[in-house]
Amino acid sequence: GEMMQQGWCLLDIRPPSETQKVGIVGAVAVPLYVEDPSNSPASLLKKSATIGTGGWWLGGTHMIPNNDFLAQVQAQIPKDTPVVVACQKGLRSLAAAEQLSRAGYSKLAWINGGLDTARPGDLPTTDDKDVRFAGIGGLSEALGWTEVQQEYNQGQFLGGVENILKFVALIL
Repeated sequence: GEMMQQGWCLLDIRPPSETQKVGIVGAVAVPLYVEDPSNSPASLLKKSATIGTGGWWLGGTHMIPNNDFLAQVQAQIPKDTPVVVACQKGLRSLAAAEQLSRAGYSKLAWINGGLDTARPGDLPTTDDKDVRFAGIGGLSEALGWTEVQQEYNQGQFLGGVENILKFVALIL
């Protein structure tokens, strides 16, 4: 938030599934990766592998590079603009910053650790939601067992009555 006030442009490179959960007011949203729309045998195999390697718990899906990423950024952000690149965990933003640097953007920064390191109120978000909620999903979100949900439900046994009921309903 502070860098945005100093004239930096925040480039939100999270996929639409994350920016739709919690957006950042004033950010330019251009995904570095997008959900794989293909239903080819190879894509279905990759999607199955993603589910099998934790997607069921974390809510992840198979992603592919956004081939129009640089063109979409260049259409919205001039190369002489200072840009801070943000993603949920911090890894994609570093890769995006490298691409932007090679494309001629000279004043770049990224958020080490991603938006998961933001605290409530650090950034202006849609509906004043905690931006960390954008990175959760799957069964862990449904049960309320993610770190950010546990923080909000601190002190309640197994995340509170609502989460215990969700767990019981899942078993039945």
